[in-house]
Amino acid sequence: MSPEDEEPKIYLLPNLMTAGNLLCGFLAILTIFKGMQEESLLAAMPSYQTAMLYIFGSCLFDLLDGRLARMGGQESPFGQEFDSLADMVSFGLAPALLVSRAVLADLEVVTPFDPEGSGITWAFAFIYLLCGGIRLARFNCLARIGKGGRDFRGIPIPMAAGFVASLTFIIIKFHEEQRTLGWGAYVLAAMILGISLLMVSNVRYPSFKKIDLKTKANVWTLLGTAVLLGLIMNFKVYAPAVIFVFYLLIPVFRWFKKGKKVGELES
Repeated sequence: MSPEDEEPKIYLLPNLMTAGNLLCGFLAILTIFKGMQEESLLAAMPSYQTAMLYIFGSCLFDLLDGRLARMGGQESPFGQEFDSLADMVSFGLAPALLVSRAVLADLEVVTPFDPEGSGITWAFAFIYLLCGGIRLARFNCLARIGKGGRDFRGIPIPMAAGFVASLTFIIIKFHEEQRTLGWGAYVLAAMILGISLLMVSNVRYPSFKKIDLKTKANVWTLLGTAVLLGLIMNFKVYAPAVIFVFYLLIPVFRWFKKGKKVGELES
């Protein structure tokens, strides 16, 4: 085997999309750091809002790189590893910072070791980051031995990051209206812990890998998509969170549908 054959194959267009993913993640982290310099969450909101847009941009690039690679038959080990590294920055580190500085900003658990009560938010952020890293490593291992399957094992990290970003939108809205979360802060902490554990769970989530330019749709699908886009435009603050929660609950819908079919067969 010649040295040229041993070199990893680097396809331009898919990896260019991955580079765009990484760039958006990097810019998101920079803007979050800028917001952290402000004296209050209200003053940091413009920076955090910009960071959320960068994270959503990373989601778009992440969606495109895989689609382009599969459509052009350009999937490669290099692209897979590069994609995971970019995901760790864009969907691991950047959302983890948002968890600590924005989503759980109202969570305070004062202890003798942490008089200001801010350390607990970093703990939740690290749990999210750790679970995201494990999720990506497991995905690569399963893909390498050909056990990826049609569904994801555990919620994919881009969806988890989108959920965190959508929660940040709601938190910012509450603070703009000078409303306090109260016990809602502990509910958010439980949600962050839950989304972290779901990433490393064996719960099956649809991958939508088969959807491409050749995928056919009926009239109801087109109508539903149009209505969904309309709702997003009219309810910009809450619609993204509702969409991500719906994706989170897909395994529940599947379980209910499967149980209903079993009941019909038994009857």
